[in-house]
Amino acid sequence: MNKTGPIIIIEDDLDDQSLLKDIFHSLDYNNDITFFTDGNKALEYLNRTDVQPFLILSDINMPLIDGFQLRKKIFTNDQLQSKCIPYLFFTTGANRKAVTEAYAMSVQGFFLKPMTEAGLKNTIRKIVEYWQECIAPGEYE
Repeated sequence: MNKTGPIIIIEDDLDDQSLLKDIFHSLDYNNDITFFTDGNKALEYLNRTDVQPFLILSDINMPLIDGFQLRKKIFTNDQLQSKCIPYLFFTTGANRKAVTEAYAMSVQGFFLKPMTEAGLKNTIRKIVEYWQECIAPGEYE
């Protein structure tokens, strides 16, 4: 896990992208924030880049391939799996089936987007700070 790497956000709603951009800017993390509007573009980027992302925050309901399909493609790709990139769902809706399915795919978190900007900022801060403190296998090379 590269704690200084970019945070990948897969979000097709441009208003949500703008709000998240503002929140990350206000939190003043050193990580670049890279947005993708669909999972296929994110997957292409992850497969072709030498950059080691820090986190992936993925919406579930997206065009072309949804968050579950994207997670499966990343989880079953040996090259991407070896990068130990935490994959978290960050979405507006959840139910028992979705949460159960997510954790069955070894997702590292499932978060509902808070309805307020203050709530969203607080959740983002908790997520990033948790993963900044977390130790990954790559730290013992």
